[in-house]
Amino acid sequence: MTLKPRKPTSREAPVSRIFEVRNAARLQDLCGPHHRHLQLLENRLAEYDLRAESQGGGILLVGTEEGVSIAEAALAELERRIRSGTEANDMELEGALEAARTPAQTFGGLAGLKKPIKPQTRGQAKYLELLANSDNALVFGVGPAGTGKTFLAVAAGVAELTSGLRQRLIVTRPAVEAGEKLGFLPGTLEEKVDPYMLPIWDSLRELMGQEQMERRMARGEIEVAPLAFMRGRTLKNAFVIVDEAQNTSVSQMKMVLTRLGRDSRMVVTGDPGQVDLPGSQPSGMKHALKILDGVEGVHAYHLTAADVVRHGLVSRIIDAYAAAGEG
Repeated sequence: MTLKPRKPTSREAPVSRIFEVRNAARLQDLCGPHHRHLQLLENRLAEYDLRAESQGGGILLVGTEEGVSIAEAALAELERRIRSGTEANDMELEGALEAARTPAQTFGGLAGLKKPIKPQTRGQAKYLELLANSDNALVFGVGPAGTGKTFLAVAAGVAELTSGLRQRLIVTRPAVEAGEKLGFLPGTLEEKVDPYMLPIWDSLRELMGQEQMERRMARGEIEVAPLAFMRGRTLKNAFVIVDEAQNTSVSQMKMVLTRLGRDSRMVVTGDPGQVDLPGSQPSGMKHALKILDGVEGVHAYHLTAADVVRHGLVSRIIDAYAAAGEG
């Protein structure tokens, strides 16, 4: 259940505090061009009657106690991101706001990663809780592009691999564009497969580093392959990720779900609103979510446009398409 902010009552007296910023250039970045960030802050926290104004040496925040506290936390998070080299823009402020409104105690973190993973939204925090619980043998991560559903699944898999909890990390996805028939593409088999796996390789490099990734691949601990390569196998002691699962057929989804072997976990990620299967072929992911609903040991978490952490415009694009009944 998504927590909604408590609306202030008329009895609540406004409080005012100054968020101190000693560096003039940093203050300008926090406020944004023509104080755009402060306006965005006021709009997002309007339910708290928040007002934000730039003053010499800081930002004056006026509103309810809760609203001012959230604004302070958001500005502190945005300032931290700027210090780390991130560009100060609307998208980062949106992420900082979500982080401020996400209870810190909801997620303890994933160990053994090159970079710390922190949920940027409430939805991501709840999804990570499911992924971090090694007793959850089958998890569906459902949501639109940009919600981090695949990246967070890969992060959980890398954490279990590097901690020794699993012996292998296997990531697979259907090569729909090539109809699972990769022969017409030039080059070796590895070269044929790589274009469809680039997002996975990018995530692994970011989470492990190039050297460790290559070392574990050479030892057979990491495998990234098309879905067709899973047929006839039993995947034991592995963390298995099925990505772009909305593009599996019903038979493919049944096939890959039944590959799960002893001491293994599987995370199935996809966006049922972006099915690329030819004709009127039904999506195996949609079918699985329907028939496995309520089955013991199966967990599904639905991320939404509110969990998009790409450009702030992306979530509005998703909402517009949804309102038009096109996804």
